[in-house]
Amino acid sequence: MSLKDTVNQDIKAAMKAKDQAKLRALRSLKSVILNAEVAEGRNGQPLTEDEDLKILMKAAKQRKDSIEQYKQNKREDLAATEMEELTVIEAYLPKQMSAEELEVSIKGIIEEVGASSMKDMGKVMGIASKKFAGKADGKAISGIVKQLLA
Repeated sequence: MSLKDTVNQDIKAAMKAKDQAKLRALRSLKSVILNAEVAEGRNGQPLTEDEDLKILMKAAKQRKDSIEQYKQNKREDLAATEMEELTVIEAYLPKQMSAEELEVSIKGIIEEVGASSMKDMGKVMGIASKKFAGKADGKAISGIVKQLLA
């Protein structure tokens, strides 16, 4: 079942349960999916799994950035709303890797590529970003790569 179908079913369930936070997040997600489907040059083609994953990751990142901004501006009420939506969106993402798992995997990539200094960071990041897409945050990957190559 596609992400769009799953979201549509979950919207119906949230409406029946009168879960406003979940409903708000799912409607936002559905809007992004529909916009991606009608994007120029798609000719009505359904989204692939990779595209679905990118949409979910982007939506989650936007919520995280908003939460950070709201907290800096002491708007805890708005941060709480974004946090509720983030929780709903994260339920659709694959299980995130722990810092330890990520570090072990990145060490393997560094050995595989033969990276030895910060000059090789681009090589490592290219492989790691593709390998851990949806499973780890880009900032976390970058931080560990910098730490291991320094």
